[in-house]
Amino acid sequence: MWKLLRTRLAQGRRTLPFPAAGPPLPERFRGRPVLDTSKCLGESPPCVEACPTEAISTGSGLTLDLGRCVFCAECVAACPAGSIRLSTDPRMAASAREDLVLRGAEPNRARALGKEMRRLFGRSLRLREVCAGSCNGCELELQALSNVVFDLARFGIQFVASPRHADGLVVTGPVTENMRAALLDTYAAVPAPKIVIAVGACAISGGPFRGSPEVHDGVEGILPVDLYVPGCPPHPITLLDGMLRLLGRIGEDGGRAPA
Repeated sequence: MWKLLRTRLAQGRRTLPFPAAGPPLPERFRGRPVLDTSKCLGESPPCVEACPTEAISTGSGLTLDLGRCVFCAECVAACPAGSIRLSTDPRMAASAREDLVLRGAEPNRARALGKEMRRLFGRSLRLREVCAGSCNGCELELQALSNVVFDLARFGIQFVASPRHADGLVVTGPVTENMRAALLDTYAAVPAPKIVIAVGACAISGGPFRGSPEVHDGVEGILPVDLYVPGCPPHPITLLDGMLRLLGRIGEDGGRAPA
């Protein structure tokens, strides 16, 4: 026991100073894609065929749907012109589905809830997680939010066991037919007003399972969604950044919003 205590004291403070400072992400981290439409070759560039989830389109210029993207980087490898690259920016959460469609410009990040909702949830938010057919990759990242590095509870956000004790739902997975009724029942058990957060490509668009007769291609159309957090799975900082922006705890410039 004493050895464990000495080791812990020697480690010092391990909690990230987010949002005052970003995490030290490695260069190999696959963050928000960046598009350079001036380099795009023709109407049918090779990145379109390379994308396994049909996230890339050239119908109205080169676009990339973060809600479908699984960050496999196949598009980057297939593009000889370098019109697509993956940055190390983890800030990708959005408030509207259309804001996840990148067109080369700076993306529209998640916006704060209305004043009354921020008053209710801004300092104390309780969430119930629903696994609607997930592979559990997103659950691992959600669980990491509670460790000493990210420490979600310091922002007043916690996961609870009962939907009746929750202020909203966090949904993962493509919403399989077997989980649809359970998801609706859980949502109905959450007292109003309530929010819904769709986490991961599967919950947003169905991910690699999109189009299967056994899934509903995500939560949209089943429940009203307040926050979309893309990724496969999303990094804990992507999750944390989106939640804090939704609650008005991070300003437009990325710094801590005034209390």
